[in-house]
Amino acid sequence: MTVAQLRAELPEDVTYVFPLPHVPRAASFVRRRVRAILADWHLPADVAEDVLLLASELLTNAITHALPPATLRLSQVLVDGLRAVHIEVTDAGPAAPADRPACELDPDEHGRGIEIVVALSARYGMQELAGGTSRWADVVVR
Repeated sequence: MTVAQLRAELPEDVTYVFPLPHVPRAASFVRRRVRAILADWHLPADVAEDVLLLASELLTNAITHALPPATLRLSQVLVDGLRAVHIEVTDAGPAAPADRPACELDPDEHGRGIEIVVALSARYGMQELAGGTSRWADVVVR
């Protein structure tokens, strides 16, 4: 399949945007909505599960460590000519000072999210914005 054919199969500039209430149960609510979109996109089950896990990690990070408001954006993109799902969570920046002692965080409960993002995504990143931070990941549809 050519890149032009792949582009033709992607929804034209469709981006789903979900404002995230700043409460612990918000991630599960948004995951249900994301699951419905992924089903509409007819993604393979393993890809859909990877996207859900990444969305959950990025959302939980925003709820736990950042100031509200937070927003999830979900879209389809091309990554190196391959169809991919782009997951992006934007928040209002860190809730605690950057020099917060690491001993305050329980290592059994925190700190593995980036490892999950690295393992499951084709590419990922973070961008500092005026008034916030955006973290994103792309999952290739195999």
